Amino acid sequence: MVSSKGRGYVYLLHPTPELWTLAVPHRTQILYLPDISFISAKLNFTPGKVVVESGTGSGSFSHSIARSITGNGGHLYTFEYHEQRVNILRDEIKLHNLSDTVTLAHRDVCKDGFGLENTADSVFLDLPAPWEAIQHAVKALKKDIVGKICTFSPCIEQVQKTALELNKNGFFDIETFEVLVRYNKSSNLVLPDIQSAIEGKKATFSSNKVTLDSTCVRIYL
Repeated sequence: MVSSKGRGYVYLLHPTPELWTLAVPHRTQILYLPDISFISAKLNFTPGKVVVESGTGSGSFSHSIARSITGNGGHLYTFEYHEQRVNILRDEIKLHNLSDTVTLAHRDVCKDGFGLENTADSVFLDLPAPWEAIQHAVKALKKDIVGKICTFSPCIEQVQKTALELNKNGFFDIETFEVLVRYNKSSNLVLPDIQSAIEGKKATFSSNKVTLDSTCVRIYL
C-alpha cells in the first residue's frame, strides 16, 4: 500500500494468531509459538473440540486455540481472575470476530471452579497455583472420553505439586516437558572425496579457506 505522497509504503498482512502473539499488548507474560504449537499438539486441538482455559492473561494462546477448534461446534471457555484484563479482552475478542467461538468470564477458578460439568475435551491451566484448580477441572472434563489436562508452570516446585494433585484426582500418563528453542547456524563443510579418503589425505584448514591435495566434495548443511 503506497503512501498518498508516494514517499513510502506499508505491507498489509492478514491477521493471524501468530501475528497477534507478536503484537499483543503485554498485560501479562504470554505464551509464544514454540510453547503454543507443542501444547496444541499434545492436547489435540482440532475443529469441534471444546476447551477450557484459565488464566487468559493477554489472550495470546486463546487466539490460537480459537483458530484450531473453530467449526463443528468447537468452543473455548476461558477464565481470567483480573477484572480489568477481562474488560480489555472482551473488546479484543469482539474486534477479532471470535465472539461465536470464545466465551470469556471473570472468575477465580481456584476458589469458585469453572461452573461447567461434563463439557470439555481438554483443560489448559496457566495459573500460579494450578494444583488448586485440578479438582474443578475433573468436573469440567467429559466423562465419556479420555480427557486431557495441561498445566504451564515456570518452576519445578509448581510442577511437583501439580503432579501430586493430578495423581490424587485419578489422572494417569502424567508427563513433564521443557520446551527450549535452539537456533542452528548454516555453514559450509568441506570433505575429501572417496579416493582421497582412501589414500589418507586430510584437508588443511586456514582462517578463511580449506585446501586439499585432491578434489573435494562440498556439502551444504
